[in-house]
Amino acid sequence: MIDEKKLHPDLDHPHHGTLPPREKNVFPKRRQEWVLVTFLLIPLVAVSCAAVSESATGPALSLEGSGAQEAVHSLLPAPASYHFLQGYMAELSNDLPKAMLEYRAALQYDPESAFLRVRLAALYFSSGNMRRAVESLDHIRDDLVQDAAVLTQMANMYAGAGNHTRALALYDGAVRVNPKRAQTYFDKGVVLLNLKRNIEAEETFTQGMAHAPRSHLGFFYRGKALEAQGKTAEAKEAYRQAVAMTEQFEPAYRALIRLYEADGDVPRIIELSEQFLSSGTLRVAAFRKDFVRFLLKHKHYDRAMDLLDNMILDDPTDLNAQIRKALVYAERNDSHRAIEDLKRIIQAHPSALRVRDYLGLLYEQIDDVEQAIDAYRTNVNVDATFYDSRVHLGYLLYRLTRYEEAVPHLTEAVALNPDNPETHLLLGLAYLQAKQFDQAASALEEGLNVSPTDTDLRFNLGAAYDKLNRFSDVVREMEAVLTHDPDHADALNYLGYSYADRGINGQEAVELTQRAVALKPNNGYYIDSLGWALFKVGRVDEALQTIQRAADLVKDDPVIFEHLGEIYLTQDHHEQAKDAWIRSLTLDPKNEKLIRRFQEVGFGDPAESEWAKRRESGTGEPTF
Repeated sequence: MIDEKKLHPDLDHPHHGTLPPREKNVFPKRRQEWVLVTFLLIPLVAVSCAAVSESATGPALSLEGSGAQEAVHSLLPAPASYHFLQGYMAELSNDLPKAMLEYRAALQYDPESAFLRVRLAALYFSSGNMRRAVESLDHIRDDLVQDAAVLTQMANMYAGAGNHTRALALYDGAVRVNPKRAQTYFDKGVVLLNLKRNIEAEETFTQGMAHAPRSHLGFFYRGKALEAQGKTAEAKEAYRQAVAMTEQFEPAYRALIRLYEADGDVPRIIELSEQFLSSGTLRVAAFRKDFVRFLLKHKHYDRAMDLLDNMILDDPTDLNAQIRKALVYAERNDSHRAIEDLKRIIQAHPSALRVRDYLGLLYEQIDDVEQAIDAYRTNVNVDATFYDSRVHLGYLLYRLTRYEEAVPHLTEAVALNPDNPETHLLLGLAYLQAKQFDQAASALEEGLNVSPTDTDLRFNLGAAYDKLNRFSDVVREMEAVLTHDPDHADALNYLGYSYADRGINGQEAVELTQRAVALKPNNGYYIDSLGWALFKVGRVDEALQTIQRAADLVKDDPVIFEHLGEIYLTQDHHEQAKDAWIRSLTLDPKNEKLIRRFQEVGFGDPAESEWAKRRESGTGEPTF
């Protein structure tokens, strides 16, 4: 009963490669300062718009080497150097607001410092303030930056802020400065992928791989570009190459699994998943949970149980794994073992309402309805707003025909989740069965306000109107159902029989019931409706054959035998008519209309019939 989620790719941060050595003499102006800029900012090149998967903020800046602080003193004006060092110390303490404040103070003394502006922009970017990051970058003159890594970092921040035109221009500038730096191509390709410029993205990743032919990132991103173009076979090969380069690279596994899942290749998915789990990666927990869900979906219970045992061994407090293990027992038809496991979990976690709700469902599965009711009632007593147990309790009481008990719980469920049309439907059905037809109509009308095209709500609303003798409304609702779903067999039958029973629109009644029978040729109720419609338009012989077939299919419906008796009477088969009506009254002794009809045609008092005598003596009912 648990809706397992599909596997979704959960991509790692894409920048794991080592940056190439910094080139010499690449800073035409403020050269000495920018040597330090590159030294300080290389760790921040990881700040990227890794938008193939999710956004990333990158690590904090770091200063390495015992002479770094002294170098800053010598390259910046004294006040600027002081505030920079104060900002740097704040970064080390993870006090980013203070770091930004100090860097802004440093810029007051050296407003043209590209180094300070990039550093400040990176902090704004990592804290999610894209607008301030871009403002900081916009103040940097292009001629002050001639380092490919820094240009790429700036491009990544512009891309993250949505300024793709500026980002692409900076990537191109970085390529001109250092055409052999693969990471620049990869970052640019990611942006092109986000812009759905998939062919350009593929070309860009291919260019990057020319300089890093064994890059797992290159193969992975190229696979993304190929997949986006619908080149599935080539994408799979690229992902396989990424896995071959780095067996612990989870995004490539997930991408491959997704493609094989689309093919329905379960064995290959299991092989890949086992390969990743045996690769020694530390990122195993989330992947293992997804793999368990997949195994359960495809009924590989033994392997799923092994994984769940390992998960519980690794983390004995993993409540989710414990619950799943119990539910595996349920899936394997060992409901009693599942119930015992869930009871132990509840004993340790009395407030675990979800677990107790599962327990209620399992009690229902073994038909221990009183225990199920007790589990659901306990939950709603603990938390009156717990929707699942409230609706499960209401539905169970409905199934047990305890309609008046079901109504308050379903009413509360509607209040808790008013946007769920199914809850409105359940409430409406409970009112219908409780013969509270005005309330049924109101509940179903309220449901249609939420979901106007829901044919189940509209069909049952028509049935409620029928009970309220609002026939024009019945016709309107059934026609509306058929507008949304021309093959709605119940609506075809209901409307056709309603016409036939009232003796109106005879030919349309025949056509509607014929369509219903064509959709469900062995439905005895539909066949009876068709026979009755044929009878009402004078096609008596066809009607008799049709309703005789309905009686063969449904042997306990009094209306079918009432119809059969009426047709026999029309053909002057009085004994057969009497027998048919006796059978109908056997099934429904309180049918006053038929009792009167029985007497009117001269069959006498049904209370004096053989049927009545045998009922009174307890010797059984007459056979038909």
